[in-house]
This record gives sequence, structure tokens and C-alpha cells, in this order.
Amino acid sequence: METFKMGEFFSGPGGMALGAHQAADSDPELRDRMSLQHAWAVDIDESSCLTYRRNIPGATLKSVRVGDARAAAENIDSFGDIDGFAFGFPCNDFSLVGEHKGLDGNFGGLYKTGVRVLQAKRPKWFVAENVGGIRSANGGRAFQLILEELEDAGYRITPHLYRFEQYGVPQARHRVLVVGVRNDLDVEYGVPAPTHGPGAGHPFMTAGEAISAPMSASITNNERTRQSKQVVERLMLIDPGENAFNAKRMTDESRLNVRGATISQIYRRLDPAKPSYTVTGSGGGGTHVYHWDEPRALTNRERARLQTFPDTFHFEGRRDSIRKQIGMAVPPLGARAVFRALFRSFCGLPYAKIAPSLSVEGVDTRQCRLL
Repeated sequence: METFKMGEFFSGPGGMALGAHQAADSDPELRDRMSLQHAWAVDIDESSCLTYRRNIPGATLKSVRVGDARAAAENIDSFGDIDGFAFGFPCNDFSLVGEHKGLDGNFGGLYKTGVRVLQAKRPKWFVAENVGGIRSANGGRAFQLILEELEDAGYRITPHLYRFEQYGVPQARHRVLVVGVRNDLDVEYGVPAPTHGPGAGHPFMTAGEAISAPMSASITNNERTRQSKQVVERLMLIDPGENAFNAKRMTDESRLNVRGATISQIYRRLDPAKPSYTVTGSGGGGTHVYHWDEPRALTNRERARLQTFPDTFHFEGRRDSIRKQIGMAVPPLGARAVFRALFRSFCGLPYAKIAPSLSVEGVDTRQCRLL
């Protein structure tokens, strides 16, 4: 039986790690051939590390370090050896929301910390994650440079824009993941075929299905936030699927007085018959995701359900910190699909595949759009 020891940078609350463990534990054929072990994880946010330690198998106070990945990369020799590595490097400068500075921003170069780990630890595989907007940063040059450096570290890479609603996530969350396999290994990773949506065998999971499922009385992180009278009145005029700017029944009194702003997520109410729009970690007013029937923002537990965290997964920290942890995490169910395909590749097991949507030679930025 093969054992993969996994390390992480930018680990957040553990969405990527949980998905990897679910992939290894839920597939009977994989359970007979491999096991996954937590080795170490690094994140700059203390509450995220507390959440990770509480929920991820094998995580301890010593193995989950609070700190800057840049400092950790410089001191990488103090970390144990690993067989696999995951890093969802910060997306702030690659997101299509904001200034879109790419490599010129404060966060744009943080992918280099992952490259340093690959060079020093030589794991058998890695999974890197970022927002879809990374494809167009710096005119597309940033993504090309990142792919080249990952290749130069000694890996065959497979970049792909994953639409997580196609893998059972009740949310239209589109992210670029790059899976790498070390050059000297005779293993070929293929993008797993979608399991949900037209022609995939299962219908999309909807926001209504995810949120309306019964919750036990002992469930945590489910406190409701208070809505001001003005917000309640505004939400009452917005129908499911509409936002503050396109609501047909919006009055002049309740209309947002923001010149030129038409961001589709502002006070956008969910459509219960469709996957949710993208859950974010932002703290701005009107961006907290809103119930289709009740005039209120979702609770953190409801957001966590849209992100496919199980109800037994408890988040640590203040309410606003938890909202950020949830919004910035990789949906475990989406990560599970990627890791299952990766692990089956290493174990020589078949699975349905599709061609990757992105190529190493040239990056197609035509599909970039705000989700």
C-alpha cells in the first residue's frame, strides 16, 4: 500500500485537505491501495489554523503553523519530507474584482513559495489553485510565467478551469487548478469528467437543496445576522435571482445610490432552483449571499453548505472571520473530484476523463468573466 504524506501552504480552514482525505477514504478501490497522511500546513490566519487543526485528520498544534508562506519557504528545510503538496496561493491580485494587478500586486508573487517547496522537497505530485481571473492577469503573461516555473521545477502539469457545479457543488464556482506529476514518474493525470449537469448523468445540485436540508439542534456556526430595516425593505423588493441593480420592483427610495456600480452580487438573492452564485470571503455590505425567501443574509453554516463543508465541520473564530474562511476555501467536494482522479492515476485505476480546457503552450483568456 502506498502512503502519501501531504503538505500545504495557504491551507485556509482545510477545504483542499478535507477533499483529499474524502477522496482517499470514500473510494473502496483506493482504500485498498493507498492512504493519505497529513504532514504539515501553513497559513497566515490564526483562526483558519485553529479550524484546520480541529477538523483535518492528523493535524496538530505543532504540524499546523501560523505564519507567512514566504518565511516558511525560506525555512523549508525545517519541514518534514512530503509526497504531495497543495497550495491555493492568494487570489487577491488575480481576481476580476478589484484592481487586477497580477504579478505587480502584493500577493501576485506568492506562487513562488510553492515553487520553492517543489524544488526543495520534490513531492511526487502537487495541486495548485487560483481564481479564473488568473488567466488574464498582466495580459495573460502572469499565468504563462507561473506555468513555466511549475514545469521548470520538474513536473508535467495539467491546467484546467474547473466548474465546480459540474462536480456536485451547489455553487457556480469556477477555479483554475494546476495538477503536477513529477517528471520521472510514469503516471499520467487526466481531468476528471463532470458528474453533474446536462449529459453528465446527474442534475446540478441547487442552492435550495443544499440550504433547505434539515439541520440538527446542535449544529454550530449557524447564528443569524441582524439586518437593518433599510436592508430588509430593499430585499423585499428583490425577487429570487435578482440583485439590487436589476430588480424589476425596486423603488427609488430603496435603490442603491452608488454611481456606476452594477456588480451582480450586490444584494443578490439566490435562485433556489439553480446552483448558488460564487460565495466570497469579502466583508462588504451587500455581498454576504441572500436567502431567496426570507429577507436576510445567509448564516455561515448555510454558506458552508454551499461550499460543501459537512455540518460536522466546526469553524473557529469570530463570525466575520468564519465568513472569510468559508468564502476563500476550496469546496471539499470539488477538491475531492480532483484528488480522486490524481490518486486513481497513481494507483493505475481507470476513471472517466476529458481534455483540459487550458494548455501549457498558450493561455486562452477569451472565457474570462466575472462569476
